[in-house]
Amino acid sequence: MENLIGNRAEVQILILSIRKRFDELKTLCQGIAILGELTNRSLDAIASVGEELSTMIFSKAMTEKGFPAELVDARTWMITDDQFAGATPLIDRINEETKNRILPLIEGGKIVITQGFIGSTARRITTTLGRGGSDFSAAILGSALNAEEIQIWTDVDGVLTADPRIAPAARKLRVISFREASELAYFGAKVLHPSTIQPAVEKNIPVIVLNSKRPQSTGTRIVGNPPKTNAPVKSIASKKGITVINIQSTRMLMAYGFLSSIFAVFQRHETSVDLVSTSEVAVSLTIDNTSRLEQIVKDLQAFADVTVIRNQSIICVVGEQMRSTTGVVDRVFKALSNINVMMISQGASEINMSLVVDEGVVEQAVQQLHREFFEPVPELDLFEQVDA
Repeated sequence: MENLIGNRAEVQILILSIRKRFDELKTLCQGIAILGELTNRSLDAIASVGEELSTMIFSKAMTEKGFPAELVDARTWMITDDQFAGATPLIDRINEETKNRILPLIEGGKIVITQGFIGSTARRITTTLGRGGSDFSAAILGSALNAEEIQIWTDVDGVLTADPRIAPAARKLRVISFREASELAYFGAKVLHPSTIQPAVEKNIPVIVLNSKRPQSTGTRIVGNPPKTNAPVKSIASKKGITVINIQSTRMLMAYGFLSSIFAVFQRHETSVDLVSTSEVAVSLTIDNTSRLEQIVKDLQAFADVTVIRNQSIICVVGEQMRSTTGVVDRVFKALSNINVMMISQGASEINMSLVVDEGVVEQAVQQLHREFFEPVPELDLFEQVDA
């Protein structure tokens, strides 16, 4: 800590504050041990401590070096509902609190330091936003402040044509659209959480994905209307841990409400569906949360025959130009001619083709698709080699 803060007196004050916070944490953990129960509310209180301490130290270091920094506890402006461990931000309240608490500081020349990931209920009980919460916080704050751009600093150079651990020849994309980024995030690209860019989309604020380990990298710009390109496919994402549910009923041939009956079951059991493929008497769909699978299958069997196939993966091929380029589907299946594709789904937007394959061949499938569309790399300004 003394490497960051040279003033010993300030270091001692900071250490006392940190010890006080750890004492509070110790008391909380002791209470949990006595009760023998760890609730999501308690878990949020514990999970918030790291964000608190890191920003406390960082803000002290900033002021030590002469920057006009001001630490603002995120729980004073990130107001959420009370769904602990995955709270939903209350945007109207956040906009109001941001205007009252943060904007005046910025207008007064302050560098505002605050936390991501954490918030609080209207009754000031600590909450967290769940996976990807820090980036989501940044996007919400940027939107509330009508920022010129939102920067997401992560551990990769930007959005790539594929996961480089699967396809070593993956290249960075200079720019992609909000819609392309949303599809990639939802279907497995780990650079962004699906919720992250939504606040930016609503106000058309560019999101820049940058590498904190290589700040010289130009990153990837995510914008509403990127320049047109001749590349039909921008990126390939994959998502493991998928379960396919096949639902069939000859009794439901031409029957009104068949799909409604199916999706009512998933709604009742609060389980999201990723992909859907239908025929006259059968529906195939995928889920990634199997915590209520047994109850779902039981309810579906009341009116249909049901089969379940586990250990599957979704491969998502994304590109704005797919809808206006002929032959893309042919190239996809040519690349996967030696791999069994269990299910196919193409969204109404026509910028995403999703395929379901066995987990055992998903990496091979991504590699073959990447070779088809990106190796050699198309001679376009869109693609850039990943920095070494």
